[in-house]
Amino acid sequence: MFLARTASQDLPKKLTGIANRSFKSLKIQGDSVDSSIPSSLTHGIHVFHCPDAVGIVAKLSECIASRGGNILGADVFVPEKKHVFYSRSEFIFDPAKWSRLQMEEDFLKLSTTFNAMKSVVRVPDQDPKYKIAVLVSKQEHCLVDLLHQWQDGRLPVDITSVISNHDRAPNTHVFRFLQRHGIPYHYVLSGDFLKKYGKDIINIHHGLLPSFKGGSPSRQAFDAGVKLIGATSHFVTEELDAGPIIEQMVERVSHRDNLQSFVQKSENLEKQCLSKAIKSYCELRVLPYQENKTVVF
Repeated sequence: MFLARTASQDLPKKLTGIANRSFKSLKIQGDSVDSSIPSSLTHGIHVFHCPDAVGIVAKLSECIASRGGNILGADVFVPEKKHVFYSRSEFIFDPAKWSRLQMEEDFLKLSTTFNAMKSVVRVPDQDPKYKIAVLVSKQEHCLVDLLHQWQDGRLPVDITSVISNHDRAPNTHVFRFLQRHGIPYHYVLSGDFLKKYGKDIINIHHGLLPSFKGGSPSRQAFDAGVKLIGATSHFVTEELDAGPIIEQMVERVSHRDNLQSFVQKSENLEKQCLSKAIKSYCELRVLPYQENKTVVF
């Protein structure tokens, strides 16, 4: 479990051309963000959630193009009969021509115009990384994986602390790792922690629920001869393991698996699923949808 906080050259014309059409979803992919982008240009991301209206796509592209920016990719979702609009845009721009402060002001005007519920812009090269705390129970495979990815620079976050409801001895591998990197370890987690924290929390659990509950779910599933295992990453709510889903992964198992390989495959899925959910969150790909769903671009 982890806590969060805390393109095509003619794309604007293409977007304007379809702005007045009725569509359920749209994805336009331009050039990928890679080393071919001139060093003077910077990559930006913007997500938008507002009541549906005519001309939103056109205004979004106009906002970026008017400052010399170029959209690399745009993903739009307008659910049927819900009267809401979701979008995620990736673009490049010249910081010398479009300051970070001016960018905030421009998107704020757009947000006001369309009465947006959510409008977030992020410039990875300029904005600080998300600061997170990792919440961990007794098992450590996901924690160890996150720490190693963070150490190698493959996880776009700063891990500020590790919090657990299990005490750990100072001579353990994890405890020594945290000490070497100056990451504090806290042994707490009261029942009302969720209410007091009040920010996004992402949880990971195996996909053996609800069939195999209680102790040793992997042993139960193995003994039952299941052929498909999985992992689910979701936002935490007061209802256990029932928050809006961000990512799910599955893998086949067979009679050739023993208990050790069965558990290993399950744990690997959990690590991959959590890591992808964190990266999607940090890249502004995840937006709330209805009461218990998400839009993941």
